[in-house]
Amino acid sequence: MRARALVAGGLAAVLLTGCAQSVDPIERLGKKAAQRVGSYGPDGPDGPDGPGGASRADGRPYRHWGLLAPLQAPPRAAARAAVRRGGLPPVVRRVGTSDKVVFLTYDDGAERDPRFVDMVRELRLPVSMFLTDSVVGPGYGHFARLQSVGASIQNHTLDHPALRGLPYTGQRAEICGQQEKVRSRFGIRPRLFRPPYGTYDRTTLRAAADCGLSAVVLWSVSGEGGAPQRPLRAGDIVSVASGEATGPTLTERTTRVLREIERRGLTVGRLEDYL
Repeated sequence: MRARALVAGGLAAVLLTGCAQSVDPIERLGKKAAQRVGSYGPDGPDGPDGPGGASRADGRPYRHWGLLAPLQAPPRAAARAAVRRGGLPPVVRRVGTSDKVVFLTYDDGAERDPRFVDMVRELRLPVSMFLTDSVVGPGYGHFARLQSVGASIQNHTLDHPALRGLPYTGQRAEICGQQEKVRSRFGIRPRLFRPPYGTYDRTTLRAAADCGLSAVVLWSVSGEGGAPQRPLRAGDIVSVASGEATGPTLTERTTRVLREIERRGLTVGRLEDYL
């Protein structure tokens, strides 16, 4: 009987210890792990200004992604839309609008940073993704997840050639081929087209029109490394570098752009609402 009592008492102690451990998960990490929290400085992954500086559980996901305040909501209705002239789609480098919005665009590459999906979802970022079939390859599943959290999927050709100077048949095959590829993958037909390297000619515009595209989108600011090349202004289309294998991650580059957006009293708009 005494042996049974000792066993029962020992088992109860173990169970109580387990419950106590479940109360505070930080204690289970040990002192060394706990000391690492926030130890990377203000811009590090766990610093107050870094992407992991605050818990999602506190109801402020913007802090988790390194922002000091939530992004402002964009206007419900776009102030101005681009109009097709002469039967050809307009070439848009910057949106003419009085709304205090800029637009975030990405060319392929986002599949290299799996955290980007979480960032887009939690911050409700209306980003535009321009995809090339041969570059994305097996990464289409990643972009399907991005589409499911609000990103728009647009056309960037099948094989990423420099289009200017190519014959009409070749340009049409590149553009229309990617239209069909996106339709088969996502069930949509893109309205916007970005020519690789930003190069195009009148033949490109003819081919884009014949493939059902409504605008050719370039950019007014490049976010190389996440730092805009100049101060942002309303209507800017920002091309955020997304294919680099070294340097800051895509989420880190995007955070830097978002901080500049907030500093300028701007927010992120949905490009498709303005074109």
